[in-house]
Formats: sequence, C-alpha cells, structure tokens
Amino acid sequence: MSSATSSVARVAYLASDIIVDSQPTLPSTSQFAKEYISLSATSNRRPIILSVPLGGDPGSTLLRNGSTAGLISFTSSATAQTVIRLVLGAAELSSLPLVLHLAVRNDLSEVLLLHSAVPFFLVSRTPQQAHDNSLLASRLARTEKKAVVHAFYDAGNDSVEEILESEVQPFLLSEKLASTNGVNGHIGANGHNGVNGHNGANGHNGMNGHNGANGHNGMNGHNGANGHNGMNGHNGANGHNGHANGANGTNGVNGHSATTVTPGSELFKLYERAALSTVVRIRRACPPLFVHGSSKPHTVIFGLGDIPSVDIDGVSVVSLSLLTPLIPSRILDVIPPSASRVIILEQLHRWNTKWTPLYLEIVDAINQRQVEQRPHIQSVYFSDPTQVIPLAILKILQAAPSSAPIHLGGTNASSLHSLEVPHIPKHESSYTKILSHVFGERLEVSNSPSLVLKQGAIATSPEFALGRVRGQLDQRDELIRSVQKLLEVKEVSPELHKLCSQWVLVKDDDTKSRSVGKELIAAFESSKLSSPIINRILALRAHFPAPSRWIIGSDAWSYDLGASGLHHAIASGLNINILIIDTLPYTSRNSADPHRRKQDAGLYAMNHGDVYVASVAVYSSYAQVLQAVVEADRHKGPSVVLAYLPYQNEDTPALEVLKETKLAVDAGYWPLYRWDPAKEAQGKEPFALDSDAVKNDLQQFLDRQNHLSQLVRSKPELATELVSSLGENVKEARRKKAQQAYDDLVVSLDAPPLVVLYASDGGTAEKFAKRLANRGKARGLSTSIGTIDSMSIDTLSQEEYVAFVTSVAGQGEPPQNGRTLFKALNAAALRGEKPFSKLRYSVFALGDSHYWPRPEDAHYYNKPGKDLDARLEQLGGERFADIGLGDDQDADGPDTGYKVWEPLVWKTFGVDSIEVKEAEPDPITNEHIKAASGYLRGTIAEGLEDTSTGALDPSDTQLTKFHGIYQQDDRDIRDERQAQGVEPAYGFMIRVRTPGGVCTPEQWLQMDRIADEHGNGTFKITTRATFQFHGVIKRHLKPAIQEINKVLLDTLAACGDVNRNVICSAIPSLSRLHAQVYNFAKLVSAHLLPRTTAYHEIWLDKKMVAGEAVKDFEPLYGEFYLPRKFKIAVAVPPTNDVDVFANDLGFIAVVDEQGELAGFNVAIGGGMGVTHGNKKTYPRVADVIGFCTVEQGPIVAEKVVLTQRDNGNRADRKNARLKYTIDRMGLEAFKAEVESRLGYSLAPARSYTFNRNIDDFGWSTGDDGRHHVMLFIENGRIQDEPERDFKTGLREIAMIHKGTFRLTANQHIMISEISTEDVPEIKRILAKYKLDNLNHTGLRLSSSACVAFPTCGLAMAESERYLPVLIDKVEKICEENGLRNDSIVMRMTGCPNGCARPYVAEVAFVGKAPGSYSMLLGGGYYGQRLNKIYRETVSEPEILAILKPMIKRYALERLEGEHFGDFVIRAGYIAQTTSGKEWYDNMGGEGQYREAA
Repeated sequence: MSSATSSVARVAYLASDIIVDSQPTLPSTSQFAKEYISLSATSNRRPIILSVPLGGDPGSTLLRNGSTAGLISFTSSATAQTVIRLVLGAAELSSLPLVLHLAVRNDLSEVLLLHSAVPFFLVSRTPQQAHDNSLLASRLARTEKKAVVHAFYDAGNDSVEEILESEVQPFLLSEKLASTNGVNGHIGANGHNGVNGHNGANGHNGMNGHNGANGHNGMNGHNGANGHNGMNGHNGANGHNGHANGANGTNGVNGHSATTVTPGSELFKLYERAALSTVVRIRRACPPLFVHGSSKPHTVIFGLGDIPSVDIDGVSVVSLSLLTPLIPSRILDVIPPSASRVIILEQLHRWNTKWTPLYLEIVDAINQRQVEQRPHIQSVYFSDPTQVIPLAILKILQAAPSSAPIHLGGTNASSLHSLEVPHIPKHESSYTKILSHVFGERLEVSNSPSLVLKQGAIATSPEFALGRVRGQLDQRDELIRSVQKLLEVKEVSPELHKLCSQWVLVKDDDTKSRSVGKELIAAFESSKLSSPIINRILALRAHFPAPSRWIIGSDAWSYDLGASGLHHAIASGLNINILIIDTLPYTSRNSADPHRRKQDAGLYAMNHGDVYVASVAVYSSYAQVLQAVVEADRHKGPSVVLAYLPYQNEDTPALEVLKETKLAVDAGYWPLYRWDPAKEAQGKEPFALDSDAVKNDLQQFLDRQNHLSQLVRSKPELATELVSSLGENVKEARRKKAQQAYDDLVVSLDAPPLVVLYASDGGTAEKFAKRLANRGKARGLSTSIGTIDSMSIDTLSQEEYVAFVTSVAGQGEPPQNGRTLFKALNAAALRGEKPFSKLRYSVFALGDSHYWPRPEDAHYYNKPGKDLDARLEQLGGERFADIGLGDDQDADGPDTGYKVWEPLVWKTFGVDSIEVKEAEPDPITNEHIKAASGYLRGTIAEGLEDTSTGALDPSDTQLTKFHGIYQQDDRDIRDERQAQGVEPAYGFMIRVRTPGGVCTPEQWLQMDRIADEHGNGTFKITTRATFQFHGVIKRHLKPAIQEINKVLLDTLAACGDVNRNVICSAIPSLSRLHAQVYNFAKLVSAHLLPRTTAYHEIWLDKKMVAGEAVKDFEPLYGEFYLPRKFKIAVAVPPTNDVDVFANDLGFIAVVDEQGELAGFNVAIGGGMGVTHGNKKTYPRVADVIGFCTVEQGPIVAEKVVLTQRDNGNRADRKNARLKYTIDRMGLEAFKAEVESRLGYSLAPARSYTFNRNIDDFGWSTGDDGRHHVMLFIENGRIQDEPERDFKTGLREIAMIHKGTFRLTANQHIMISEISTEDVPEIKRILAKYKLDNLNHTGLRLSSSACVAFPTCGLAMAESERYLPVLIDKVEKICEENGLRNDSIVMRMTGCPNGCARPYVAEVAFVGKAPGSYSMLLGGGYYGQRLNKIYRETVSEPEILAILKPMIKRYALERLEGEHFGDFVIRAGYIAQTTSGKEWYDNMGGEGQYREAA
C-alpha cells in the first residue's frame, strides 16, 4: 500500500537531477522530505535536494538551478503563499524542464491559479494515477523543456504498481515516439483505446475519426483527396462546398478553411507523444479524459476534483486528468448530440471571479459547434466529496436551469471554508511573552493568527498586516482631525472642550492616551450635544489609545525582501514594529542551499536611514531584548528587531537553544547591536554594538594590528602626549609647513635649478630619482623631476643642470619611458649635431653585474646608463659629476654606488656641507596603499568614470589586484604608440575565482561570450585552474565582471595579498573522492575570502550603508591584509597535478581502507617567485608538518594564514612570502605557533605516494559510471586557429553537455560527468574540431608556459608564444632517440616570478631578455624537488646544443623507470637541490659540465 505523496516523491527522486522541496509551517515537517531520506538509504541515485522555508521564494531557487538541470522537480503542498510565488515567476519558469508536484486536500482553489501560467497542467485523484502522471509529467518536462504542473490528491493509501528504479532514467531518455491521432484511442461514450486502435490505408484512427488515402480523419470530420477535413468543417482539393477562407463561415474550426494550427494543439501533440511513451512503458492508459456512464446521455458532467462514482441514468461523467492544454475537439468529442445539459462540477472552496477557467473553456468549445440547439451549461462547486451523491445531482437536474454558480451543500460559492488557526511554535513564546509583559494591553499583533478565523489565512501575511496598519493609522489621523475640529465648535461645553484638548496633547502617550480617551468617550456618551462630528468620533473610539503595533514573522522573510513584503514595511515610513524570528541553529548554518543566501534584513533596513534596527537574542541578553523593544516602540517610524531563537523543532530542549545561541553570538554569526537613527539627528553615535565577545575580539584585533598601539606599548609615556596634544600638534605642523614653503620660495629665487630625469620599468630607478629630488629640495635647490621621455632634445638643450637616473631593460635596452629620447639622441649623434653646449649633466645607472655572467655578455651591464653618458658628451654636454654605477650584487645593492655618486652632485652645487635635519618622507608602499584604501576601495570607482585615459591611478592598480584585475598594455605596439604621442594601449587582465577549477556548461558559455564581447576574443586556462581574460578595456571592466557574477562566479581575491584561487586535483576515476575534495576546496576558499563589501559596491553597484553605520571589518586579514599573496592546493595521490609542494599551503588527501577521505597531510612553505640576481630570493618546496581531519582543514588553513599575517615581512615585498617567514622563524617554531593558535597539535603525517604531476589525457570512467575526457590545450589558450577551432568546439560541447568542466593546474580541460548515452555525441564534436587529438609527444603533453608577451607587464621574454616553437625542435631530438612517448616535464616563463611553476620542472627556461633565458635542470618528476640553474643565459641555438647530447645520453644510459630530472643529477650534469636556501649552491653545472669549464 502506498500513498500518493510517497509515489510522487519516489518518481521525483528517481527522475530528477535537482529537487526543490518546500517546507511547511513549524512544527510540521515536509512529507516529501521524509520520503527522500528513506529513498537515500535504499536508492543508488543521488539528486541534489534543496529546501525552501515557508515564506521563502521557491521561484528564485528553481530559476537559478533549473537551467543547468536535465529535470528539476518542485514538491510542496498547494498553499496560497507558495502558489502566488510560483505565479509571479511563471513566465520564466514555464521554459524550464520543471515539474511542479503540488499536493492538494479537498480544494483546488489555490493550485488553479497556475492553470494558464504554465504549458501543461495534470490532475491525479488516486495514488496509482499520481504515480503514472508523475512519470508522464517528468517525461514531458525533460523532453520538451517545458514546465508541467501536477496537482494530486493526498488522501489515503492504495495499492500502486510502481515502475522499477532501473527503468526510470531509460524511460525519460528514450527516443520520442511518433505523434499519432489518438494516443489513447477513441474516447467517448463508446470509445476505444487507441493503443489497440487502427490506422492504415483505410483504417481508423483518432476520436471517432478515420484516416486513410480515401478515408476520414478528425473529430467527426473527413479528409482525403475527395474528402472532408476539420471539426465539422469541410476542406479538400475537390471538397464539398469548400471555401478557401470560409465564404459562409469563419476561418477556423467550424468555418470552411485550411487547417489552422493553434499553440494549444501543438502543445497537445507534445502531451500525446509523452503520453504514448508512458503508456508503452507502464502498460496502462493515461487518457486526458476518463468517461463513464450513459452512452447517449442527456447530461454530461465534467468533473474536476475528488469526485466519487456517480451512476445516474442518462448521465455521462467525464473526469479530467489533463487540464492544460485541453483543446476544443477533445471536449466536443465527449459531448454527444443527445446531451442537452452540461454540468461543470469543480471542487473549489472559493473562486474570486464568477466563472472558472474550465467553465470558460467548455463554453468556448461548445460555441464552436454548429448546431441549432446548444446544451445549457451549469457551474457547480463543492467542498466535501460526500456532498456529491446521486440525490444532490438529481436535485440540480430537476431544478430550472440557472446561470449562477451553484454550491452543493447550500452555501454561497464564494464563502470561506472553515479555517484553522495557525500553530505558534512554543519556543517563540519567549519573545511574544516579552512583548506582552512590556506593552500589556497596548500590544497589538497586526498579523496575529487569531485573525485568521475572521479574515482568512492571508491575515498572517506581512502585506495584509501592513495594509491593516495603514488603515488603522489613517483612521486614527481622522479621529485626531475630528477631535481638533470639535474644538472649534462653540456649542461644546467647557468640560468637554478641556478633555478634547487634553487628549490631543497626550494622544501619543502610552498610558494617558488610553485613560483620557476613556474619559472622553464617557463624556461624549453622556453629552446631550448632537453633532455628526461626535458621531464620527464615537465610530472611531477604538483608536483613542496609542497601541504598540507589531508584525511578527520568520526568517523566511529575509530570503526575498521584496516578495515577502518586508521591503514595503521598511519603506512605508509608518510607525510599525517588525519582529523577525530567525530559527536557524548556528551548527546548521552551512546545511542550507548555498545559492539561497539569506539577505541581511538589518543591513537592508539601515540603508533607509529612518528605520530603527536591533539584533537581539533572548538566550544571550534578556536586558538587551527589553531595551531594544522599548526603543523600537519609542521610535516614530518603522522598526525592525531581528530576534535569534535557534531550534530544529518543538522538542528541542531549552538547553540546546541556549547552547546554539551562545555559539552564534560569541562567534559573531549573530551580533547583538542597536541602530537608532534618532540619535544621529542629536549628534550622537547611532550604532551600539552589544556583543561583548565581538567587542573583546575586535579590541584585541585592533590592539594587535594598530601600529600606533605598538608604538604606545613600546613607549607608554607617549600615549598621553599623543592623545592630549593632538590638536596643538596639528596646528604646529601646519604652521611649520607654511613657513617651510615660504623659505623654499625665497631660496629657490637664487638657487641653481636641478632637473632630475629617470627611466624605470620596475620602479627602482624612479625611487632613487625621487630620493635625489627630495634631498635637493631639502638643501634649498629648485628641483623638478620627470621621466626621460618627458624631455625632447630642444627642451633639454635649454636646461643647465640635469641628473639622469636609469635602469636596464632586456638585453641592455633602456626602460620603456626613456626610449624615445635615447633614439633621438642617437639620431642627433649620427647627424653630427651638438645641441647641448650649455648642458651640464651626470648619470646614475642601475644594473646587475651578475645578470650577464658570460664575458661576451658583460657589456650589457648598465649599458643604457653608460651609453647615455657617452652620447650626452658626444652631443656637447659637460659632466658635472662622473657616472655612478649601482650594482645589485654590492653589499647594499644599488645603494652602495649611489652613496658615492650623490655627494658629487651636492658638491657641484656647493650644498654638500648643508646638514639636512628633517627626515625624508617614507616612500609610499603597498602597505600604505592597503591601509588607506578603505578596505580595497581606493579611488577605483572614480577612476572607472574617468574617460580621459584608459588607465587607472597607479595606487588603484595595486588595489584592483584584490578584485582579480591587473592593468596591462599591449607591449607589441608600445613603441609605435609612443612614437605617435599617445598613451600605451591600456587593457586589463581579469582573473576569475573558480575554487577547485570546476565550472558548469552555463558558466563556460558565459566565459566564451565575455571573451568575445569584452576581451580579445580568446581566454586562457591558467596554472591556478581558472579563467583569465586579456585585452579588456577600462569601460568594459564593470560589464565584464557583472557578466561573470551573473553565472555565480566572481573575481574577488583571484589576485592580491590574500588567499587566491584554491585548486584541487582532477582525479576523473574517483568521482566520489573528487566531490569530497572539491567541496573541501570550496569550503577553504569561502572561509578565507575577504569580507569587504568594496567589490560589490564598485563592480555590482551595491550601495554603502547609510551613514557608514556598519563599517567594513576584515576579521581574518585586517586592514593591511597579508604581506604577500597566498596560494593553496589540494592534491590526491598518486597524482600531484596541482604541484602541491609549490604552494604556500598544501593539503595532501589521505584515503582510509574503505576508500573514504580520512583527512589531509598539511604541507607549508612552498613558493616559486624569484628575482634575477637577488640571492635573498629563491624558490622553495613545502614541508609536511602533520595531519588534520577534513573538518579541521579550514581552521588549520586559517591559523597558517594568521601566523603569516602577523609574522610576514612587510618591509620587503621580495621577502614577504610564507617561505621566507618559515625559514626566518624556523619550521618547528612556525609549526608551534600554528598549533598554539589551533589549541591542539597536528597528528603525525600519514604515508602517501606521488608518481607524476602531469594530467591523464583521454577517456576514463569514474566509479559512478560516468565518463570523463581530458583534452590537451597547449598552454591553456582557448581560441580558434586554422584547423584548430577549439573555442568553437568547446562552445558547441557546452551547449549540449549536462555535466561539468574541470580546469587543471596544467592548463588543460576535462569534460566531466558525461552520461553513457551522451558519449557518442561528445566524441563526434571532439573529432569534428580535432579536440581529441592526443597524437603529441610526451614532451609536448608535459609542457606548460605562462602568458608573457604581449600582455604581461612583468615579462622579460616570450613564453606562451615561443615554447611551442622550441618544443617543435626539441621533440625532433627526442624522436631521433626513441623518446617520442616519454614524458619530460618542460616549462617556460617570461620572468622569474614563476607562474608556470618552472622551478619544480625537470627542464625549465626563465626569461631574462628577449630571446635570452636561464636554463634549469633537475626538478622532480612529480614536483617533489627543486631544479637548479644550469646556465644563467642561453639562447635557442645554445639550448638545442645542450639538450641534443644530453637527451641522447638519457635515452642510452637511463635506468629502468628513471625520469629525466633524476638522470641529469645522477649523470653529473647538475647538483641536487635539497632546500630552497641552497638553491644557488653549485649552480652552473657540475664537473666537466660546469659553465666556466
């Protein structure tokens, strides 16, 4: 025996990809949810199940998830609130593969609101019919991608013949059967089931119709070469009296015309096709209409609802299973000519209009029949099935025909059915008792459940309550006006006049308004004065007291502020108080649908500026609750009180509620606060934070982070001075600054001018130039500063003293902002000109003597500075000081040479003896920019509005990195644009944050569109397993980011000094394990995400809180964020495809004996970035420090981040990464600090084994039976090229793919979770676009490169564009030696920052200048060991000359299973690197292979 609910739930569970289940009013629980829990224990299928609380908007959840699902089902009881929410979104829902299963009980009033809103509407009376129609609806929705409403009666159990679980999916995915006339045969008084019907040359098919070459077809119509067609109409080439456009009739069903296809008939054909498939599968008829009774009836009853069997002579009963689309032909076919009366019998408690949709459809159908006498149509409603008895029907038949609806049982058709008062959960009395205690008889709950009996179920809704309050307030205003008008009446007695005046004065007083009002009412009633005004006042007597009006609701109102009516209450300005009770326990906060984020109703209300807002918890602070409700009542305007009351059900003990409350409040999840806008008008602070735990944590955090506090702690005596004399200090500082400005002006009138010009790419030369200029000003010189290219030869020739500061770019080339003048100077020298006869100059050059170690390259050292010095002399200039050379290899770096050169400058001007006492201003660093940014805002928003330039302010470009954006320019045309006198071709790189590297087909298609509409037409899969766009111009930034966010992705924290995109292994063969690891990666990413709202304000146009009531607060990062970027990877042995040891923090999955994820080994301290020539920088591989469980993982990550935050080097960004912090503190000390913050020690690390770090290409099958295919995308570039239209091919796959895409850290793509039936089509597309081509060498399949030129501003050499060319040549060497299929990990980057993780590759090339690279050897095959510099500078011929004999020897001498990186160490080419700090030891090769040899 099964109930209809259990049958429907079972079909929904087995058929759907996603189920959205609506929850009933507490303390009830969803009957569907109980079935789903039971099914999850027995079924192999695992659909995603999302719950929507009562009052929440199910439409938004369905829309968000429906587009990506093959079938989505919604299960709920048919309540008014739920149905109205669905109606509002019906236009969008109707085009989704969606089934709305709605359980009804003796009333179709609510569910019929959806009748015309969706394409299909089915009704089921019995459990068996509910089962069959559930299958039919699922098939229809999935195959036709249209919404279906399935209303079923949930009453009683019955035997149900259910479809087997193994047959459900094959049934849903089976081929569509050909459309027929009459899926279920001939339906009528003597109809036959069309499953066994006839169709052929002269056969019969359809409802009493015939079809054949010379036969008949249609509803009693004829069709053929010489036949007739139509519903009682005529048509044919030689038809009888046929007229093309209905000469004597209308064009349509009853006219003489060609066949007209209506939308309803097309939908009906789709229904027939799905019904035929269902009938074939279940072997039971699923007709749209069931007919029983008399074959020649005088009365036809159309029944909709739970109608018992009625057997009356001359009466035919038609039960409807299909309500929409119900085409006229089917209606007419069951109304024979003998019928003189049609009764529409519907189970409705109420209907707001006179006629129901079914009545109108039947009337319309009957009016289409061309007959002299049409049957009379009568509408009848009933509520209780027991009312539908033969006697009641006979009474209707015997009564005279009536046009008004009749209600069985004698009541009016529109009367309300008996209503139950909603149950109030007992725990909520904690707050209602407080309101009753505080306000007593003043309390008025405007949506009290007790109102339901008088005003219906809608009385409890906030919209109704708000309207009720507005009406009451309007009536009270009328009462006040009436009393004031009465005061002007001369006949009023002095006593009455006094009472009226007194009430007007105290009308808003809580107690006096009531007492004076009572006296006034008594006086009116005893007064002999007769007046219409007094009569009106007495009619409004209920409004004399000033009540405390409250609307009480649940946290479901917070899911959709607009639909819930909360928005209207907040925006109304009415004096109304709203109490919202949030019942979600703290420990269950992450179990809800992640896409249905609860809105912050408090923050939303504060944005209006005139709303009192409080957040309270009775089990945390009873006094604060009392204070909040009193202040809310006192506030003249809307008030919102958010009340926390965590419980699962009514059986939850109070101790559990107390425990959950304490957890939520202490953790800051539920902060206690009060916001009173009235205080702001008084000049007071409107916001009060009442959470002691949060305040204490905040104070500790500020004490730790605030640099001023650190100063006070070191010198306590400064504290009083700093605070007490702050105003005087500011005044004194201003006075001194004004005096200094005046002194500088006087001195500069006589001092010789000094112009400082610089050329700098990385900023170092600019820093020295500014230092020189500032020190010149401090010595009284008139000093100006600019770039070298800001001067032309003509303007430079007019200057008297010029100091040049320049660095080196590329192979001895000048930096970008100095090249124009350099070229002009060279051209002038060739012409023999001498324009600088009055110019006196000196040059300070910066370089690295070790950057070019070979003798033949030594001349590149400081070449631009040396060339400039010589060229200026050649053009007539005179040195005032010899050239200064700054060398990165000196003890103090460039400062060593600068300290020698600078005094020579001051000596020239005679100011070398001046002692400068004032300290130089500290340079502006990233730390200053972050602290002053207002939590990453800066002036980004203003910069986006500036159309005068394609760039942003330099400080803002440091902040946009936190938003996932880098400013770049096209370096291929940089010189050309400079020659044209225009700014560089600025563009921006956007990096998306995709935790775990997984995206949906919808998201892929959006990325594809963004690349075309906002980028350069291509996009890249990065080494952080995410998307990257290039060439996005400034005005396209915001639209591009908004488009990214529309598909539930974002760019926040994709770059910057925060934790960046968390990556995880792809592992196609272990689907369940991947799901666990992927969810872990998402959890860690979300846990470490910055909390600033700047991102949403700038890019998504979210508004700031009014008056900055709630300021941004970064509980994890603080206002300085991290010293440098932070990267996390999650690896699953034996594949290290994420290079886990190259990350700041790595989690290495450990699987138990049952194959379940047991936890992770924790590795810390990896990092790739290096600076050429700076031995204080080096790469490092991570160290494993212990083991943690899955649950501990996010907290371990947090504590490692916090330890780095508080101990990282903020003074030198080049030494700020975690790897340097660990080496400075010591691994054990760092680990001890992390464990101290955790409060426990990590468990010992568990054993694991890696054997590779490359991707597994080709097809594989997961343990869930679904298929995956790894595609080779060279260097991750998604674009269309001749013979390689990869972008188009992947777009075509995304349009049909039902699974996901997985992006890998090796820059490749896996098309994942492909069902068996979809494999052939995916293979066809892959072959069409040559995406399945894996006929590459092992070397190419194991290669990787960063972007470099032309977009990356840090690139020194080509990478992505050059590596494939180099591999073409190297793989020929491999093939010559029989190594075509052997994997050798080769990587290339355009600079030493290491984006492609070159320092753990077996062979790597790191760019130094165009065409010039450092060559590294000896990395571990699975990323476990660093490589080492083999040659500091090589070009392509040298690379090939080195590799050719090395590869040949490897092929001949390697050991069994020995990889190339291991071989070059064993063979003596390079020394093994054992730690990052020893990376430079023995670089340059070993023994006979040493570079110097």
